[in-house]
Amino acid sequence: MIPYSKKVLEHFRHPHNFGKMKNPDAVGKAGNLVCGDVMYLYLKIGKNKKNEEIIKDVKFETLGCAAAIATSSVITDLIKNKKIEDVFDFKSNEILKELGGLPPQKIHCSLLATEALKEAIYDYFRKKKRKTPEKLQKEHERILKQKEILEKKYRKNE
Repeated sequence: MIPYSKKVLEHFRHPHNFGKMKNPDAVGKAGNLVCGDVMYLYLKIGKNKKNEEIIKDVKFETLGCAAAIATSSVITDLIKNKKIEDVFDFKSNEILKELGGLPPQKIHCSLLATEALKEAIYDYFRKKKRKTPEKLQKEHERILKQKEILEKKYRKNE
């Protein structure tokens, strides 16, 4: 088994932006039925000096392994103060790069953190009754479809 990097262990032992946020503008949830990890990502949206919407604050709650907690922690650092449209295309390999990699069997944790982010942004657009950008809508539909497939498979194996 490949050991965790020093950065993974640091984020696991001392997670950044951990905790539930009061009155978030958006909440994203992602989970994996196979491993049992569950992530919640809370966003506060504000405006920068150019009057563009940015992620002003971000917090997370994660029930899971060291990799799940570390990926949740590091994504909060990577997206804080970013423009909303700049995180539409956020990729899980940004998390992997920042953490110095993960063991192959833990890479799915970076995908869960990315899905929680996309679901939080989707939730923000939904709550504001704004038209969801097409790529975000497609990503949301892909996440729902994947969840449905896993749930069917999981129920068959019970």
